[in-house]
Amino acid sequence: MECNGAISAHCNLCLPGSSNSLPHNKRVKPLSRVTSLANLIPPVKATPLKRFSQTLQRSISFRSESRPDILAPRPWSRNAAPSSTKRRDSKLWSETFDVCVNQMLTSKEIKRQEAIFELSQGEEDLIEDLKLAKKAYHDPMLKLSIMTEQELNQIFGTLDSLIPLHEELLSQLRDVRKPDGSTEHVGPILVGWLPCLSSYDSYCSNQVAAKALLDHKKQDHRVQDFLQRCLESPFSRKLDLWNFLDIPRSRLVKYPLLLREILRHTPNDNPDQQHLEEAINIIQGIVAEINTKTGESECRYYKERLLYLEEGQKDSLIDSSRVLCCHGELKNNRGVKLHVFLFQEVLVITRAVTHNEQLCYQLYRQPIPVKDLLLEDLQDGEVRLGGSLRGAFSNNERIKNFFRVSFKNGSQSQTHSLQANDTFNKQQWLNCIRQAKETVLCAAGQAGVLDSEGSFLNPTTGSRELQGETKLEQMDQSDSESDCSMDTSEVSLDCEHMEQTDSSCGNSRHGESNV
Repeated sequence: MECNGAISAHCNLCLPGSSNSLPHNKRVKPLSRVTSLANLIPPVKATPLKRFSQTLQRSISFRSESRPDILAPRPWSRNAAPSSTKRRDSKLWSETFDVCVNQMLTSKEIKRQEAIFELSQGEEDLIEDLKLAKKAYHDPMLKLSIMTEQELNQIFGTLDSLIPLHEELLSQLRDVRKPDGSTEHVGPILVGWLPCLSSYDSYCSNQVAAKALLDHKKQDHRVQDFLQRCLESPFSRKLDLWNFLDIPRSRLVKYPLLLREILRHTPNDNPDQQHLEEAINIIQGIVAEINTKTGESECRYYKERLLYLEEGQKDSLIDSSRVLCCHGELKNNRGVKLHVFLFQEVLVITRAVTHNEQLCYQLYRQPIPVKDLLLEDLQDGEVRLGGSLRGAFSNNERIKNFFRVSFKNGSQSQTHSLQANDTFNKQQWLNCIRQAKETVLCAAGQAGVLDSEGSFLNPTTGSRELQGETKLEQMDQSDSESDCSMDTSEVSLDCEHMEQTDSSCGNSRHGESNV
């Protein structure tokens, strides 16, 4: 999970009731292009998705750092009247079945029924949205030849196979519902059905590659135009295609919360309690397993897209990595964008480039072993920005949120001052690097702990042992400038041009990571 993509859990929110457009008599000349597209999109009942809470802090981010997700409005839509967005009504069990006070239900039992109904209603909404994604996006794009069948299969993955899975649970929940709308037992149903969710591993593991391909295809004006039209149509509820494709994962991580809520309002003497506890254990195990497989899939995906300028940059620590702790875009002290990967045992600094029409990551300098890496949290204003003009006109905002990573092994040495987007993002990077370093040192059997700056403390002497070069050497190198630096923020550079740039700089460069 990319550090800057970490999301905290939020409570479940329901969207307000539906809104209808006002009638009008104004005659509008139809646009033939829009009409033909609308005819190809089959009518689908569009009642809305609840805002699903995300309960896992994920270290990966499915957005592209260099490709904006928000599509620019098309010229044809600038003067168009805003369309009415359909909304899905919030439904409560007590309102849906007109529960009467005379039924003598306790407050706890009513809350239990509400929680069970929310589970059932969520399944209905999920099925509706998955069908919408296929009918309104997949099928029209295939029919219009906007994307090839192979590309659509990669982006949509095994989404089709998830629909009957959830239809089965919804059917069972409806079958046990009494005529008055109440449900007595759901535990046995959940214990029998939840193991089917193991099939989610293939869908979730495919999401990294699917998101990357979708972002790449958005550069095609036909794809961008189609998705923009869908986004502005009422059926989309202002959700883009990726929102719909990410719904299954969001639903998956919400199951433990839903089941705990039902269990919380289930009396101790109710036979359902034991089954609910078993169901919670099952879903927690499934979510953990899928999260692990998704992380491994993401790690493989990015390892396959690393470009090496020379054989000496290849490192066995990269090949053996199965987990990508975090990754994301950072800037060096010259304002140049770098894409940094923190694997289990190695930190890899790269530059994003376009190679064979794919976004790849070309290594910059040698990979840095985590066990030998020295991490330093820099105070705001401590870093000197490179370039005379930059230094003369720099402001306080440009010298904030820096941290330094350095490494020295014999004749090899590196020091990189890296800037995060904000304070939170910087702290995430610091935490991830410290945790990775501590894990590696513990695995190596070294006693001691890391201090707040990532230095190794010897428990016997109480002294600080820097894992790399000394602080004086760091400061000297942080002030030095490379004669072969190239100041650019463009990331979609041709790979061969980057090769020539690096070869002209030589392999013995020291000091800051001035690109």
